[in-house]
Amino acid sequence: MPSIAHDPGHRLWVLSGPGSSYVLHLDDDHRLRGLHWGPRLTLDQALSLLNYPAPGRRSFEDPLDGTLDLDTAGAMRYAHAGVQVRFPDGVRDLEPRLVDVVHVGSRLVLRFADRHYPLAIETHYRVHPDIDVLERHLRLRHTGGAADGPITVVRADSATWVLPRLLDYRLSQVRGQWSAETQLVRVPLPYGETVTTSRRGTTGHQANPWAMIDDGHTSEEHGSVWSCALAWSGGWKLTAQRLPTERVTVSAGFGHDPVTRELAPGEELVTPVCAGAYTEDGFGAASRLWHRYVRDHVLAHPDEVRPVLYNSWEATGYDIDVTGQIELAEKAAALGVELFVMDDGWFGARTHDGAGLGDWTPNPERFPDGLAPLVDRVHDLGMGFGLWVEPEMVNPDSDLYRAHPDWVLHQPHRRRTEHRNQLVLNLARPDVAAWVHGRLDELVTKNAIDFLKWDMNRPFTEAGWPDVEGDPDRLWTDHVHALYAILDRLRADHPDLRIESCSSGGGRLDLGILARTDQVWASDNTDAVDRVEIQHGFSQLYPAQVMGAWVTDSPNPFTGRSVPLDFRFRVAATGVLGLGGDLNRWGDTELARAAELVAEYKAARHLVQLGEQHRLSGQGDLTAVQYLAPDGRETAVIALRYARHFGHRDAPLPLRALDPAARYRDTATGAVHHGAVLLTHGLPLDLAADDHTSTLVHLVREPA
Repeated sequence: MPSIAHDPGHRLWVLSGPGSSYVLHLDDDHRLRGLHWGPRLTLDQALSLLNYPAPGRRSFEDPLDGTLDLDTAGAMRYAHAGVQVRFPDGVRDLEPRLVDVVHVGSRLVLRFADRHYPLAIETHYRVHPDIDVLERHLRLRHTGGAADGPITVVRADSATWVLPRLLDYRLSQVRGQWSAETQLVRVPLPYGETVTTSRRGTTGHQANPWAMIDDGHTSEEHGSVWSCALAWSGGWKLTAQRLPTERVTVSAGFGHDPVTRELAPGEELVTPVCAGAYTEDGFGAASRLWHRYVRDHVLAHPDEVRPVLYNSWEATGYDIDVTGQIELAEKAAALGVELFVMDDGWFGARTHDGAGLGDWTPNPERFPDGLAPLVDRVHDLGMGFGLWVEPEMVNPDSDLYRAHPDWVLHQPHRRRTEHRNQLVLNLARPDVAAWVHGRLDELVTKNAIDFLKWDMNRPFTEAGWPDVEGDPDRLWTDHVHALYAILDRLRADHPDLRIESCSSGGGRLDLGILARTDQVWASDNTDAVDRVEIQHGFSQLYPAQVMGAWVTDSPNPFTGRSVPLDFRFRVAATGVLGLGGDLNRWGDTELARAAELVAEYKAARHLVQLGEQHRLSGQGDLTAVQYLAPDGRETAVIALRYARHFGHRDAPLPLRALDPAARYRDTATGAVHHGAVLLTHGLPLDLAADDHTSTLVHLVREPA
């Protein structure tokens, strides 16, 4: 069966991946219903759903509520509507009618027009024949003339996902705050609307734009999961609703209350992609599907292993100069580091956080000959050179702000709220976006920069644009589109440039930013114990290949906790390994061990970053992650234990997805294990009795 099958007579479409299908049906009143989202169906099987009996109950509820794929406000539907508008005469109800169908290959577009008003709505679908992920977005267009006036778009969700009836419903998401991001939460889905949102101008530390639904009984390895994720890096809103009729939908899109968008005649609004997936075999399988989707259909360089980096921030803070940076670079190179990143404090009057932001020229006292001596030395040491920038921000105490105070987000007659002594540049202004791109392009070109750590440290406030013609609320979306355009152009002009997204840690993590960057700084909290929880939630949707993780000093500079070096390394080794401690304070023994642990990571890095991830369940305080090579010939296990209780030895750890008939050799000890035994009885762990102990085991399948 093709990936998109159509029965014109019944106006039914079946959109299928390798193992799942999403079925659409247009009824006689031109209402687009979601008939099925689950295991793969043939066209004939999907057609039988048209005769499937509806629940036989008498009700004041409209039975269409919670079943519409294009869910517009109107009639007797009172649940969340994914598309809400207000016409110039005050009418809010929509009555779309199908006017055209475009089906080309793996793409389907259904074109609707309102029965009376000049508004066209297109629902776009894209099927990936190689993976069970369906991509969706909307296009709204004002088709009238000047006499018709503007149409206000109150809500335009990219997708409304219609779930099947389940015995119960459970919602999985992540919550957090600065330095405590991506903490996994699974709760029963209550009746009514559960709204998750960001009104901050970025994706946000407090939540992430994805959701998973199951029946309350799914585990890591068993059960079905319905999930979706929004590819957007600004304000957003996700609504999971459970109706009295036991219908459930999940609707997601950019924008947030009370921001609206006006469409002038001839204008159109295109929403970002919202991707959805149905999987079986538990939350682990759902995560692995999303990881593969990110690698195969989102990332620009999915086959590259990310380098081991060193970042100078925690060693120097703002006390930075060329001599000190070269000394740190030499120490980092001796440990096997491949990328040296100089953080904040290198530019303008940036000797503290209250000045210089926006003046992207090297401080002449700290770098009298510019960045070239440092960059050249780093390259001579065999490392790439990276630089911290925060292009969307400005300090009021800066040459840029003094020249262009109107370039920041601001409202007339209102104070300009500073956070971290910063204001937000309005990238929605074409002149500001052009200046930012030009300055970064010059910086990268003149200094042979290999890597940018792109930071964004504060949310929007006073989000106004006083001198704009038309709708000032457009800045919420246009800022993000301008950010994307700058990143896209930089990468096109500098194909060897790699970029890390950072926003006070994990404040801008989503599929939209990952399409334009190579990795994400997951959190400013580098405490290894806290990081286990943060990185567990991160892994629910995003692969280890994009998760930046550092080894820093002990006691940890943020939490004050003391943790052994090996444990700190093994926690960071579950992602893209980085070092961020003050190497000037590390003793010879610590430096020697760090070099060994860097080498250990490099030997298994291809598995961690490019392999298939399995989150394992150990006994007690043991947590572990297994990474399996795509061809199944190698696997790596990183096991972490917080404490041993009552003197009990650690139980062997059952592994996953190995060949039971094969034998696997431990590359460190030479011990050989039977696959069947590893799967059932588990891998013996030789962990020390101390608290915060760890191991990395690398197994290679023996030739048959």
